[in-house]
Amino acid sequence: MDPDGDSDGGFEDAAAEDMAEVVDLNEADGEYVIDDMGDMDSEGFDGDGDEEGDDENEDEAEGMDAPAEDELEDDADFVYDKHTASVFCCDLEPTKGALAVTGSEDDKAYVWKIGDGQPVLECSGHKDSVACVGFSHDGSLVVSGDMSGLIKVWKVDTQEEIWSFECSDLEWLTWHHSSHVLFGGTSEGQIWMWKVPSGDCKTLQGHGCQTTCGKIFADGKRCCAGYEDGTVKIWDLKETTALHTFKGNTGHSSGVTSLDCHSNNIVVLTGSVDGTAKVLNSNNAKVLATFSAGNVKPEIGDSNSVEAVGLCQSQSLAAVGSLNGILGVWDIPTQKRRHCCQLEAGIVRLRWDPSGTPTIFTAGLDGRVCLWDARSGESVASWTGHRGEILDMAISNDGNTIVTASGDTSCRVFSLQRPER
Repeated sequence: MDPDGDSDGGFEDAAAEDMAEVVDLNEADGEYVIDDMGDMDSEGFDGDGDEEGDDENEDEAEGMDAPAEDELEDDADFVYDKHTASVFCCDLEPTKGALAVTGSEDDKAYVWKIGDGQPVLECSGHKDSVACVGFSHDGSLVVSGDMSGLIKVWKVDTQEEIWSFECSDLEWLTWHHSSHVLFGGTSEGQIWMWKVPSGDCKTLQGHGCQTTCGKIFADGKRCCAGYEDGTVKIWDLKETTALHTFKGNTGHSSGVTSLDCHSNNIVVLTGSVDGTAKVLNSNNAKVLATFSAGNVKPEIGDSNSVEAVGLCQSQSLAAVGSLNGILGVWDIPTQKRRHCCQLEAGIVRLRWDPSGTPTIFTAGLDGRVCLWDARSGESVASWTGHRGEILDMAISNDGNTIVTASGDTSCRVFSLQRPER
């Protein structure tokens, strides 16, 4: 498995006693490959933080002026325009970063070459908008899932469909880090685990509301899932049981929109419609911190929902992006906000630089990608070109290529130069 970066033990200076549980970022277990799904058939499924000073910090936030549409420059190295409706999702092939996959409201997904858009595969046969796509860890397989619950897996080199499945309305899909095991969350709250292409499967049973997001821990043994009612669960994948449940006072008061798991296999960061992000200890079920996204900003929108979160793998920092246009950079041990970066539109995606530098990529509803220095809180670079909102963003593992999916029906490829990072 390939965590986003090496940890440096940055939680060692934690002030709170609870943070003693996350002192050593290097306590990660070895890689875990799911290769034993058991003999299964259809009858055998197991089946409060420091908000003080927020307003003051927001007043001091450094904004970025958005250009008028008629003077918008296109910084893209390539524009992929084969879709005929909004493009909801995208991913980059992880081993070389030479291929992209995109899914659209036009009920289609395409795999194409980054450099020139040359088609590699059309993932056909979907019955509804394709809202989930992704490459397996080795890049040999690609999955496309539509909103109706139809999931298809294709072998990239032969363009052959090797497996398909239909479930209830699909909310999210993700691959295991080191196995051809696929995870999917549904509107009914179930989380499915499928071994591809055999189809052997298990289920993590829901509790009556939809699961909205999910991620596999770096150890490969557990899954963290968020739910529409604000609940967060830590699942044991082998036993298909919930190890810990955060709800009520320890959960969110509204739906969970996003989450991230640190490579130390302990710390989890969650974001919610309730305008907060929470830092959770997945080992002892304690809430380590709660961060506020700040107030609704009418000039930007009518929500302060936290739509994107990310944990830095090299320092003890958390990034929180929300629809009020604020990127908050938080120091986890002290629970203090280091920087409040004000954008001109809501943030829908963020990602720490996969190559390990303390920089953050954000994608916004204004169609712009920005790069921020987490040490200074300043904007390092930005890329424009979309005429509509960005709905998804993928970044290559070397941090040199960005692919965006937009409501303007296009996907754009931006190539980064080393000085920009």
